[in-house]
Amino acid sequence: MHAWDDETNLFAHSVIGYAIERLRLPKPPHWGAHPAGELNAAIEHAITAGGAGGLEALRLFRDVLMPACRPMDDPMNLAYVPTAPSVASTMFDLVVSACSIFGGNWESGAGAIAAENQALRWLADLAGFPDTAGGVFVSGGSAANLSALVTARNVWTATHGRPERLTVAATEEVHASVRAATRVMGVDVLPVHTDDHGRMTGPALHNALHDHERDGVFAVVATGGTTNAGAIDDLDAIADICTDHGLWLHVDGAYGLAALCSDIARSRFHGIERADSFGVDPHKWLFAPYDSAALVYRDPRPAADTHAQHGAYLDAVDRDEWNPADYAYHLSRRARGLPLWFGLVTYGTQAYTQAVDVSIRNARAFADEVARRPGFELLLEPQLSVVLFAADGWTNEQYLLWSRQRAREGRYLVVPTSWKGRPCLRICLVNPTTELSALTAILDDLATFDPASPAGAPAPADPINPW
Repeated sequence: MHAWDDETNLFAHSVIGYAIERLRLPKPPHWGAHPAGELNAAIEHAITAGGAGGLEALRLFRDVLMPACRPMDDPMNLAYVPTAPSVASTMFDLVVSACSIFGGNWESGAGAIAAENQALRWLADLAGFPDTAGGVFVSGGSAANLSALVTARNVWTATHGRPERLTVAATEEVHASVRAATRVMGVDVLPVHTDDHGRMTGPALHNALHDHERDGVFAVVATGGTTNAGAIDDLDAIADICTDHGLWLHVDGAYGLAALCSDIARSRFHGIERADSFGVDPHKWLFAPYDSAALVYRDPRPAADTHAQHGAYLDAVDRDEWNPADYAYHLSRRARGLPLWFGLVTYGTQAYTQAVDVSIRNARAFADEVARRPGFELLLEPQLSVVLFAADGWTNEQYLLWSRQRAREGRYLVVPTSWKGRPCLRICLVNPTTELSALTAILDDLATFDPASPAGAPAPADPINPW
């Protein structure tokens, strides 16, 4: 397994060749989930005692397994929060894997950690955090939220002791991972109402705290760009209340805080500089590959007090250096922040500003088109790059029928959601190569779609094919 010979050389170049092919060639429009039985049968005999060889393994992945996945970087993948990794960051991820770097402590990965810390410093500067701020790259928003809240709990209980139940304040629009974190931690969630735009406000937080037995509330989770609507909470007013009550303020910006680098939207995050911690996922809107989330602390020392692991086999770790394993619940970690760093060095930060602003402008233009067209309703003015809209008279079942048919055809992926109890459609733009004309064509399609027909409206002779 560890020898390098002519066969290995051919296989290695084949793998690199496929990676390049996947990046530069059009993506087949009909890739997507296949039935489990079909896939299991196709790879049933793949693992054997003697091995099938690297080229056969690559063939199975390229021809059988990858076509059963949905490319998240399609320009017309507009569901959930997709991704749009740059060429440089994606290719460098191959290098990171090849280099076998343990990114948990300085002794093992000093060079990689220094680069990661430079990328984290860029994010901290965008947020207006002090020079003493620091953090770590983790796998995603779930890991970032959990690690920050565990730190917040440790800070609170060190001063107040531990009551029977602890509580985190958050809105109904907060990401599901926050509620998952509270379940893991065994703490409660204090619901905070949102305004008509889906935002947590200072008065709403004040009222929620006033009506609650606050002895156990130790943190507030605000959102810098909600997943469902792209709403930005009133961070400055929330920070006022957290300061008054001695509460940790964590801002979940897994999707939206990428827009801190935007010339258009940066001012909408006023108050982020007062947070105790925030998270943002480069694999969402900062053009890095999966999986990468940046967790940044205003003061990282409480995080190290909370998360640093100790044991006889760890006594040799130099605690005077920066050890990323100390700032989240993990120990083992790959240097997953390096692809972002490499992209920043390759393209420059202004390229990131321009790419994020393209998506914001396209969302604004698409929202204007929705509002202009008869038969459609814009449900919320976009704050970032999410647009919620409805087709007059459509039910959730009709949205699902249309969505599934268009996904099977490989034309685009748009899935329904709901807003204030009303079924609707949602698009999320993070790919700067998504064209406005392709977005407006979705409205044309919806206007002519016949949900009563078994197949809906027939596909046009020259269907939209952004691939």
